[in-house]
Amino acid sequence: MAYVNGNLALQPKRKPEQKPSFRETKKVVIKRKPIPVQEKLLYLFTILACVVVAGAIIFRYAQIYQMEKEIATLTTNQAKLEEQIAHLTSQKEVANDPATIKSKAETMLGMNLPEEKEDDPIEVNVPTKAPAANSESSLANKD
Repeated sequence: MAYVNGNLALQPKRKPEQKPSFRETKKVVIKRKPIPVQEKLLYLFTILACVVVAGAIIFRYAQIYQMEKEIATLTTNQAKLEEQIAHLTSQKEVANDPATIKSKAETMLGMNLPEEKEDDPIEVNVPTKAPAANSESSLANKD
């Protein structure tokens, strides 16, 4: 080895150099160009159009739901009314039965069927016709 700057054995150990406590860094700042006003308005109106379409769709779904609910209530009401109609029809048939009418007349109203006698003739009073001359003269006077 070559002899440079004296004896290496006599040189004290060097302390490592202390690094500075802060570190210098460079921050790169990128300045973005702002979006032009025309493009901002385009984005705004696009979002507004989407909101309006979504609102219309939601409104229609609400109307459809309301109609389906109304149909369900009307269907249940129709079933109840058909049941009532069937019950009332059966009551009408029972009430129109001649045997039922006869029993109600005898018990409630105290009515009885008249006894039929074959010997008694039935008298019918028929009014006589007025003379035809009177009807013609009354027609002539009206003209």
